[in-house]
Amino acid sequence: MAMVYLTRKLEFSASHLYHNPALSAEENKRIFGKCNNPHGHGHNYTLEVTVAGEPDPVTGMVLDLKELKEILEREITQRMDHRFLNYEVAELKGQIPTCENIARVIWNLLEPKINKGRLHKVRLYETPDLYADCYRNGAHGA
Repeated sequence: MAMVYLTRKLEFSASHLYHNPALSAEENKRIFGKCNNPHGHGHNYTLEVTVAGEPDPVTGMVLDLKELKEILEREITQRMDHRFLNYEVAELKGQIPTCENIARVIWNLLEPKINKGRLHKVRLYETPDLYADCYRNGAHGA
């Protein structure tokens, strides 16, 4: 049977700032520029979550889409939507909330919750022309 890759998309809004306390104020400003504003700035993120698997012969689905929607609502939207990521998302504590780090945190939140098929890819758009992809152990491709 052929492997199917099913993708669900969701959007959330959040703010963040880039700051490394191990660096001086000048170094932070030089490296992170306007993203180092102490008051932060916001984005309308778009998240695409891809699950790989074989369609169930009874339902024709890789997994129950309603269940995936509930997992995304509980694990991502409730945790990250309209939050200041640096201060309000425990999983990002001690990390600079770059698109890359947020994508990795989302992967770690979702992977253990998906029981049918397997998490294949997390793609997080910070802006329409900037996104990060996260795959299991760096493997990628369909």
